Amino acid sequence: MMLIPCPWCGPREEAEFHYGGQAHVAYPADPGALSDSEWARYLFFRDNPKGPFAERWNHAVSCRRWFNVVRDTVTNEILAVYAAGEPRPVQA
Repeated sequence: MMLIPCPWCGPREEAEFHYGGQAHVAYPADPGALSDSEWARYLFFRDNPKGPFAERWNHAVSCRRWFNVVRDTVTNEILAVYAAGEPRPVQA
């Protein structure tokens, strides 16, 4: 079981959270202008790195707030936690 440190509630078990996918994916400026292929790329194609990866998480059981986590996909070590809307920390 992974402990995830919620920025507002502190460390909690992974079962209290919902995974929200890759963080910092910008919504298209003009989605109506995208081709089907471009729209599919936005919806379904995400990075899958080996190592540090910025993810969105929701603390569904407690404060219900969204936040970002930089997690090493090899070790599951959490390298940084920060509020949604903030830039990714430089060191993570």
